Amino acid sequence: MADPRMAQPRGNSGGMIGAATTLIALLLTAEFGYEAVEVKDRGSIDLASFECRDTPRSTVIQRACYSRAQASMIVGVKGAYFQYCDLPPAIFDALMTAPSMGQFFKQNFVGVGRDRRYGCSMRRALGS
Repeated sequence: MADPRMAQPRGNSGGMIGAATTLIALLLTAEFGYEAVEVKDRGSIDLASFECRDTPRSTVIQRACYSRAQASMIVGVKGAYFQYCDLPPAIFDALMTAPSMGQFFKQNFVGVGRDRRYGCSMRRALGS
């Protein structure tokens, strides 16, 4: 006969295992959601075709997204998103590897409007 003092307490470990199993199953079978951002002067832009990177080392740029197929960049700057078009991949790569992303951004993009270098027409900006 087993010593009752040596019995393992049952607790709620079965419920916790079941909950963890359910959570894992949901994560593995869940579809990745649609992600879009509101871009200044453009409206909502779907990021499905963009590769996005958070930029914790920059105090100016919080996030940078680039679509090589569209040669387009969307940048999150202090809570607002801006889009730049006809942007060569080398310029995006230079931004991402610049010693100061903020300085690079200010020197190459600030003041660049729709009619200037990397400016987007409405048709191109919407991916048409």
